[in-house]
Amino acid sequence: MKTIVLTGGGTAGHIMPHIAIKDSLKKHFDKIYYIGSTGGMETNIVGSLPDITFYSIDCCKLNRKNIFKNITLPVKFLKSVHQAKKILNEIKPNIVFSKGGYVALPVVFAAKELKIPVIAHESDLSLGLSNKLSKLCTQKICTTFEQTAKAVGKKGEYTGSPIRIKTSSTFTSNSQKPILLITGGSQGSKAINEAVWQIADELTKTFCVYHQVGKGNYNNSISIDGYNQFEFSDSLQEIMKASSMVISRAGSNTIFEIAYNKKPMLLIPLPKGTSRGDQVENAKYFNKKGYAKVLFQDDLTPETLLNCIKSLYNEQNEYINRLKNAKIPNGNDKIVDIILKFAK
Repeated sequence: MKTIVLTGGGTAGHIMPHIAIKDSLKKHFDKIYYIGSTGGMETNIVGSLPDITFYSIDCCKLNRKNIFKNITLPVKFLKSVHQAKKILNEIKPNIVFSKGGYVALPVVFAAKELKIPVIAHESDLSLGLSNKLSKLCTQKICTTFEQTAKAVGKKGEYTGSPIRIKTSSTFTSNSQKPILLITGGSQGSKAINEAVWQIADELTKTFCVYHQVGKGNYNNSISIDGYNQFEFSDSLQEIMKASSMVISRAGSNTIFEIAYNKKPMLLIPLPKGTSRGDQVENAKYFNKKGYAKVLFQDDLTPETLLNCIKSLYNEQNEYINRLKNAKIPNGNDKIVDIILKFAK
């Protein structure tokens, strides 16, 4: 009986790609397991799926703002590796597939110790810290961007991004206006939320707005016809499919799904300092290709946001045509093929 362990978490960007390839994996593996973090959002997203058995470990995350808070990191990490090793010994998987992030790192290290093959996937233009540290433990690192695979070297394999495929959307809106989807990522964005709330009245003159605000960020003081806010939704892709335009952070998985669905997009990347700068790199790449308009957070105000949305709306056909000609790859099949090749 063939089994596979999936790992990654912390944000939806490390979780949803697993969901994208899940059905393909079920054709080749009898059991699919997932190792995530205790209390992480993957607990709810993956833990509720009937066809995946979920395990959790205690994970520790690098604090980029205050290095002194990382003093106990090595001890906590070793504990996480020990927990992951115990689970892997119990499951005895044929292979581990990692989507990176701090959740995946102890699982990858444990798999290396137990001589279990590991395939990783890097979504961003440059390797994240987890995948940099995991490189020696992996058989292959699949990449969304072709130039990333070249930078990785022999272990790099350009596959494209895992993409959740929806041929049609069952999502419906009572409004006759075009749908504008706004998302600040799975955890939401205070900067984007506050700017949107100030122009919600103006936006609803043209659009029916669906705004993912992030957990705990729902604004009870706003009640505007045509403005719909929600904390997080598993149906976000359904709304995207029905949307005319999307305003988003610049996480790689999300923007490639937007591009695959040929939706004009305005990207507001998470700034460097708050993150390692990967979203800024992704946004600049998409902007250079002509796939997206970009508004950097330092320039974000209600006025600049409204102007960019209006500009994107006026130019939407140009963006749609460029995206149609771009032939955005769906990496699902290539990634699964590589996993099968190395599954012992």
